Amino acid sequence: MTRALPVLTVLIGLIVIWYAAAVWMNSTWVYDQAERAGTTVTFAEMVPQTMSQDRPLLPPPHQVGAELWKGLFGQAITSKRSLVYHGYVTFKGTMMGFGLGIITGVLLAMAIVRFRVMDMSVMPWAIISQTIPIVALAPMIITLSSQLGLSGREVPKAIIAAYLSFFPVLVSMVKGLRSPDQMQLDLLKTYGASDAATFLKLRLPASMPYFFASLKVAVAASLVGTIVGELPTGAIEGLGARMLIGSQFGEPLIMWASLFASAILAGLLILVVGIVERLAQKRMGAPA
Repeated sequence: MTRALPVLTVLIGLIVIWYAAAVWMNSTWVYDQAERAGTTVTFAEMVPQTMSQDRPLLPPPHQVGAELWKGLFGQAITSKRSLVYHGYVTFKGTMMGFGLGIITGVLLAMAIVRFRVMDMSVMPWAIISQTIPIVALAPMIITLSSQLGLSGREVPKAIIAAYLSFFPVLVSMVKGLRSPDQMQLDLLKTYGASDAATFLKLRLPASMPYFFASLKVAVAASLVGTIVGELPTGAIEGLGARMLIGSQFGEPLIMWASLFASAILAGLLILVVGIVERLAQKRMGAPA
């Protein structure tokens, strides 16, 4: 309870600020309607009306919660209105991009650690690549994918997700593979260990804490990339598409519910990565 108290305090504070902001932003519509009707509205009369608008500028927490509940549990999971269905579509793209990002990041890290020329040539470009806004790059990736005959929406989304997720894996793996000190490397040399044996017995185990730490960042980045990739593709499925539909048709509740569904999905993915990390540590003999 002591550990949860600070978290609950911050959460309650955010909810209070959210409600206050909802009253302030949604009051414009209430006063406008009263002016059109030639009447006046007191503050006490205005506040309840800001809590139940069909299309509020800022939905209050209880409206978002009700819409989120309806999207998650009030629909059949095969329904096109179900957030579970759209979450699964986004989940598939996230996992494809996440897997591609891991493979790319690990292979590049191994090459950078092994070959100095790769360190001097590839690493600066990898850093520069992250300065390009993904919202500007996404349409280019989609266009190039179409020109190359990569039909469908899954491949461009996976590429965009991998673009965001490979970098934290790359940086962390380079740091992890280089973490053994010179005395440890020299000791293996005295045993006549080959470069492959040094990698498998020393560098790779030493990099695991860095690797799993990067996965928690990478899986969240992959989810963001997938959602961004759903926006310019004209997709009608996925949480990103659901947000876009809510924005285009003036349905803020749909947009906010999809946003929170994405946050829940990100939290679950990070939780799964943490479980896999603990299992791997146990397998490698780390203390519980």
